[in-house]
Amino acid sequence: MQQQFSLADCDVMGFDLDHTLCRYHLPQSARLIYDSFAQYLVTEKGYDKDLLTLAPDNLDFCCKGLVLDIEEGNFLKLAEDGTVLRASHGTKSMTSEEILETYGRREWKHFNTISGMVSRSAKYYLYDNYFDLPGALLCARVVDTLDEHDGQKKYDFWKDMVAAIQHNYKITAFKEDCGMYFPEVKNHPDKYLQRCPESVKKWLKQLKSAGKILLLITSSHSDYCRLLCEHILGNDFEEYFDVVITNALKPGFFSHTPNQRPFRTLENDEEQEALLSLDKPGWYSQGNAIQLYELLKKMTGKLDPKVVYFGDSMHSDIFPARHYSNWETVFILEELLGDKVMVPAETESEPLEKKGKYEEDQPKAPYFVSKQWGSFFVDRLPGLENAEETFVHTWSCRCISTYSTIAIPSLEAIADLPLDYRFTRFSSNSSATAGYYPSPPRALLPNEESVTMK
Repeated sequence: MQQQFSLADCDVMGFDLDHTLCRYHLPQSARLIYDSFAQYLVTEKGYDKDLLTLAPDNLDFCCKGLVLDIEEGNFLKLAEDGTVLRASHGTKSMTSEEILETYGRREWKHFNTISGMVSRSAKYYLYDNYFDLPGALLCARVVDTLDEHDGQKKYDFWKDMVAAIQHNYKITAFKEDCGMYFPEVKNHPDKYLQRCPESVKKWLKQLKSAGKILLLITSSHSDYCRLLCEHILGNDFEEYFDVVITNALKPGFFSHTPNQRPFRTLENDEEQEALLSLDKPGWYSQGNAIQLYELLKKMTGKLDPKVVYFGDSMHSDIFPARHYSNWETVFILEELLGDKVMVPAETESEPLEKKGKYEEDQPKAPYFVSKQWGSFFVDRLPGLENAEETFVHTWSCRCISTYSTIAIPSLEAIADLPLDYRFTRFSSNSSATAGYYPSPPRALLPNEESVTMK
């Protein structure tokens, strides 16, 4: 496979919506998601009221790539070989000694299944996107309160957490105005959603006029998708895309057969009966990549049209699009933004009123590297007191170079490039930093560890 990748060589551009085309104001949306889950646990399931209050620095706990070991109430950060680099019990960090005692220096017992991208089971849950992440903090705090009151050893709160997620994000919640999440975003879209930069809108139009087919494939339901797209792109948003697929139920969209997951048409946001095939461009619900690809062959007149898919979730977008459909994948990784910015020590202590005016320019949590969890990309091995420090790549970092073609912080980062710009792709025989654009995370560069690992 050649080392270069160019969008000009692709016939079809597919986009995820949430956190890809539509970026959120992360501190505000993280708080809303946390509150919506916590509210449900407290009012519907009788959990401790303290869960409803959140100290400003609590969100530092949220770090993509964490795995919750459900029965133990532990959160884990894994190395690329599956050993545990950092861990916490509830919100409390475990020491190197405790980690070695509990997990040893060997592959975590579920690593085999999780590294095949089975991200959830009754035993563990992988946090890999911003919709889930605030739930990690809530679960950790639930473990803290259960320890305090019951001194539990095995935990069974997970079913309640799943109920909280389902209650807030269920398909009818937007229409029924139920749960806390959708009503709040509907009423205050500007508080949570970033409008699409003009450069990105212009770029989408350029792709279209260069003869590219544009797809929007989102697991959000059609009514929420419409709200987001009208807000970020404008009322004419449908003109940007040839095919819009909502409630795509990724990753199943990529892995399921037409029988398991047929396309459906929509009327007034209600799904209609299943379609036997996909015959023309338009707006559809559910579906599968196999029938979509048949339509793309027709639309391009090619036997083997080349598709690239942009998304922010390794589990739902990048891995399945590459693994099942063999599409090129562009990973949107906002962590590349936080990597750049170091807050000078003196601004840390400024009063809040003074900070206000810079608020917009400064990426804030969850961009900053989590103090508790350290870099998303690398970490030191625990427990080797006198040995030379050994830095290893995290499992999240390994997934990026294995399954993405390139990784970028946002669409804006590439919107002004010429269409035939040639990116260096990730590949097994190039350096670990090859596929990051515009620049690799500092933590991966030699001689920088001492700066970034503090």
